[in-house]
Amino acid sequence: MPIGINGAVVSLWQLKKDFGQVGAVRDVSLEIGAGEFLTLLGPSGSGKSTTLMMVAGFETPTGGDIAIDGKSVIGVSPHRRNIGMVFQNYALFPHLTVAANIGFPLKQRGIGRAERDRMIKNTLDLVRLPGYGDRYPRQLSGGQQQRVALARAIVFNPRLLLMDEPLGALDKQLRESLQLEMRRLHADLSITFIYVTHDQEEALTMSDRIAVMNEGHIVQLGRPEDLYDRPCSRFVASFLGESNFLPGVVHSFQGDSIVVADCAGTMLRAVTPSGNEPAVGQKVVLTMRPERMKFANGIDSPNCNRMRARVTEAIFAGERCRYLLAAPDGTAMVLKEPSGAAVRRRAVGEMAEITWSAADTVVV
Repeated sequence: MPIGINGAVVSLWQLKKDFGQVGAVRDVSLEIGAGEFLTLLGPSGSGKSTTLMMVAGFETPTGGDIAIDGKSVIGVSPHRRNIGMVFQNYALFPHLTVAANIGFPLKQRGIGRAERDRMIKNTLDLVRLPGYGDRYPRQLSGGQQQRVALARAIVFNPRLLLMDEPLGALDKQLRESLQLEMRRLHADLSITFIYVTHDQEEALTMSDRIAVMNEGHIVQLGRPEDLYDRPCSRFVASFLGESNFLPGVVHSFQGDSIVVADCAGTMLRAVTPSGNEPAVGQKVVLTMRPERMKFANGIDSPNCNRMRARVTEAIFAGERCRYLLAAPDGTAMVLKEPSGAAVRRRAVGEMAEITWSAADTVVV
């Protein structure tokens, strides 16, 4: 298997797809760089799989354009787009051996037997299944079947690989292991990956960039850390991880910070949203991640927000303790604290002061 294959550049321009009166994809425009690992992330019905199927050629757009390496592929049949595709259900031929399954696209392309055997062997080594060529799909575990499906999708050296929820049928431990394998394979091949999932942890682990979709639109696009730390909306903040939300009113501005009053009876500071600065007196919503909050240790910091809260529930979850809290006005909040023998567990009903950085407080 050649290493360092250049990936394809994929361009979507005002892409639309209607099913009757329902707009599944609405004016999606996106530029995916050569060799990039981009994930389409969103809930069921957000349009992510439909977008992927249009890139693959299995769905015809209602409007807009799709270009691969600068050439429109609208009207080009799927098999002529030279794209690798991996599905959730593997789609392996049960009556064929692993080698025959992987070699199927090579045979369709008229590649001779000796060259096919060489390419199949190299690809089995790449997906870490050496010596499995003579087995049948029924003799493999779910994870091994998914590796065979992946091998079949890359054996003919495509410049673009599309994956639709490929790990969705696997258990958590195996899924996490294969996520790391996907990253390794992407680094080895240097081709463009477009990946579809509803699993935010999966998207954060593997992607160079994530396009969060909702109701047929891309609502935010960026690097995993940017989307997680600076969500642009309440939807993104709640879908990409867990978040607390506190409504308030803009009181004033202090340097790069915005001061918000009436937040559960407390005045808090937050980062000013880029390009969308609210006005004094405007109602806003602040969001903060539960794992960025902690119980105060009595040391004041000028860059931290503080609030009194009552513990309403305490849940031990192995590496973390998850606390449900009630703010002074009764607003429910969540705090996640690393567990440890030296960490004092908080009791239900206990009053405590919680603190978190103003830099981790975002207006959405």
